[in-house]
Amino acid sequence: MLFFLIIGTFDIGYLINALMTVENAARIAALDTSASSGTAGSSSIACADILKELAELPNHGQLPSSCNASPLQVTATAIASGPDGNPASKVTVTYQTIQLIPIPGLPGNLSITRVVEMSDRS
Repeated sequence: MLFFLIIGTFDIGYLINALMTVENAARIAALDTSASSGTAGSSSIACADILKELAELPNHGQLPSSCNASPLQVTATAIASGPDGNPASKVTVTYQTIQLIPIPGLPGNLSITRVVEMSDRS
């Protein structure tokens, strides 16, 4: 019983790391796409930034290079009126984690979705 508790704690630590990494990746992508109104809807810029940030996760070798297939989906859109009324960039990241250690009774995969809006900096 103690063994499963220790392994479960390790698995939850991995999931928390994945949550923080996806959140940071979404913020960095929103920062880069908000550089100007021309880059606000650039999914290719957002995808490149997010792939760099997710390189530390255990399944980084399984991540596609296009960012529009499982386990990673990225969209960047330009918003005419953002949170402060100015043009903005919105980046949505959905990431499907892997099950690090299969333990009966615990959910296998976790789907993480993060949405970040940032006003254009130009």
